[in-house]
This record gives sequence, C-alpha cells and structure tokens, in this order.
Amino acid sequence: HWFRRLRIRWEIRDDIHEAFLTLACAIICWRRLQHSKS
Repeated sequence: HWFRRLRIRWEIRDDIHEAFLTLACAIICWRRLQHSKS
C-alpha cells in the first residue's frame, strides 16, 4: 500500500513538473514574439 501511495505521489509530481515545463516554454516563446514585434 505504501509503495502504491509513493508511486501515485511521484506520478502527480511528475505531471506537475511537466505542466510547469510547458508553461515555461510557452512564456519564453511569447516573450520572444513580443520582442520581435517591437
């Protein structure tokens, strides 16, 4: 049971990590587009 909980916790953490990574990439791309316009 404890291993299952730990595995689920890591899966959630990995999902959050992936979401932050995607968000960071989107912000970087958006900033570059803003700089290229002006």
